[in-house]
Formats: sequence, structure tokens, C-alpha cells
Amino acid sequence: MQLTSQSFSDGSPIPGEFAFCIPAAEGHVALGSNRNPQLAWTGAPAGTQSFALICHDPDVPSRGDDVNQEGRNVPADLPRVDFFHWVLVDLPADANNIAAGSHSEAVTANGKHGPVRPDGSRHGINDYTGWFAGDGQMKGDYFGYDGPCPPWNDSIRHHYVFTVFALDVPSVAVEGHFTGQQVREAIAGHILAQASITGTYSLNPSVPA
Repeated sequence: MQLTSQSFSDGSPIPGEFAFCIPAAEGHVALGSNRNPQLAWTGAPAGTQSFALICHDPDVPSRGDDVNQEGRNVPADLPRVDFFHWVLVDLPADANNIAAGSHSEAVTANGKHGPVRPDGSRHGINDYTGWFAGDGQMKGDYFGYDGPCPPWNDSIRHHYVFTVFALDVPSVAVEGHFTGQQVREAIAGHILAQASITGTYSLNPSVPA
């Protein structure tokens, strides 16, 4: 099974068009176009009944003490954790691509609606739900895709891993406001094949993407 994208190459920087935040001269960052990238997959095995998609960033600081603080940097040796940017399940078995901008076209304050889409697939909530929980203007349930916005003072570039899973079940056993970790647990034992593509991103001018 193979996963490709017309929006970025494997191992290359993700264009700002597909990011939640982009660099800015004042205030370090500004909101980006936040479009979802194009994805296409081939080689799904016989017996595939549905697909699931997860995008996660494994480079998120495990502590927020230094995050986006003037005069400080997030140290490179700080332990890192996963941050889920996109969780999508129940894509039909005949699906083989997602068009750019078809699941997100802008930053939506308080989050996009979900979970059910017209094709019967379902979006989970991404981790901006927790990130903005204490922000009166932005808090809400962030369904679907929301792109990169790593700390502007992080010492390392971040990696965004898009993975498509071919599953032997027509529907993943999760409900409501489900998370990326819940999907990982629910599809364990049901994965026939999977494929990934990774893009990089940085908002720190001294750390190339």
C-alpha cells in the first residue's frame, strides 16, 4: 500500500497553505489558510472494508513551560508527545483519495462541525480541542483537520505523519467525540495494511522546516 500527496513530498516541508499558523513579522505568527492537503492511496489489499486516516505530530513538547515565551526556547532534549491533527474513520472501501481543501478551507474559531460527513465517514476531534480549552474566544470541539502550528520558539522542526489504514471492518467502534488515541485502540487487530507520508514544519526562523 502506498500513500502520496500532490501538496507536499514525503520528508519535505508542508507549504503554509496547509498550516494553521504561518510566520509573521509581528507577533511571531498569523493564522494560515489551514486547508487540508491532497492525499491519494493505492494498493489496498483484498478484503478491505473501510479506511481510517490519522495525522499526528510526534514532536510536541511534553511540558508547556517554555512554549511561545519571549526570551526562551523549547529545549531540543525535552521529551515529546503525540498531538493529533486529523482523525477520520469509515471512509468507504472504494475511496482512494482526498482532495485538497475538501475537509478544511480555513481556521474555524471554536472548531468545525462534526462528526458525520456526507459520504458517511466520520471525523474525530483533534487536539486543538484541548489546546484551546482555556481560551474564551477559541475554545470548542475541533473536528476534522487543523494543520501545523508548532511553538514559534521550538528548537526542533516538527514532523506531521499522515497514515491511511486499510481495515477489515466497515465501521470503527468509536462514537461521538472520539480521539486519535481511541481510534488507534479501536483499529488494533483490524489493520490489513497501512501507508504513511511525512511532512515537516517550523515557525522558528532559526530552525528550517
